[in-house]
Amino acid sequence: MTAAESPAGLAPVSPPGREPRVWKFVGTSLWGLALFGAMFAGQAVVVGWLLITGDGPLDTSSLTALLSNGRIISLSVIMGLPAILIMLWIATRVSRTPFADYLALRSTSWTMLAAGVASLVLLMVAWEVISRVAGRESSPGFMVDVLKSARADGALWLLVFAFCVAAPITEEFFARGFLYRGWSESFLRPAGAILLSSAVWTLMHLQYNWFFLAQVFSIGLLLGYLRYLSNSTWLPVILHGLNNLAATVQTIWLANNS
Repeated sequence: MTAAESPAGLAPVSPPGREPRVWKFVGTSLWGLALFGAMFAGQAVVVGWLLITGDGPLDTSSLTALLSNGRIISLSVIMGLPAILIMLWIATRVSRTPFADYLALRSTSWTMLAAGVASLVLLMVAWEVISRVAGRESSPGFMVDVLKSARADGALWLLVFAFCVAAPITEEFFARGFLYRGWSESFLRPAGAILLSSAVWTLMHLQYNWFFLAQVFSIGLLLGYLRYLSNSTWLPVILHGLNNLAATVQTIWLANNS
């Protein structure tokens, strides 16, 4: 019987659509590797292009010089953003869940934002006290050199955009957006997802020594907890950006007084 021949008042039956899904532990972990690979590839394109098109020899010293150049680092960080956004779109598209819903890209309250800022300030003050008591530097030394090279190239604005806008969006969409969402709905539950996503985020900052890695991990735990409380990834994005802005201003001050 065709649709035209169906009994009066009865609509033709269409096959049910596939239900949206959330990647659980294994799926999130595998997609996470693909996301990290896409981000790394996007960042490496800048360095690779400059190595190939440069006049100097292709050796370790040339690579080291590029990786310590503020302008190059800024461009590399910025290029990681579209790369990971494309892979995130694919991962959420395959899951049949809207991009914004999957990554919890929803607004948060001013109260929650104020509480997040206050918590972050208290945490960073605590680390500043610890660094002074331990006799450690307040900012990684290599960051001062990176900032000086960016300023010498007239690319300080580019570095600020890369560290305070591009990097927070890239890293938070990845860690507190995608990884947390899938792992929190697996056997890990929210607490385990906060811990594991913070550990992964910390491993993305291996350019630091163990002291600064401990800071990064503690910030990750706070951002993960706030992601859980607010059910919004934009909150950790904003706080991450504010933290990086404060660190950049501090590094500028150190560079001017060194």
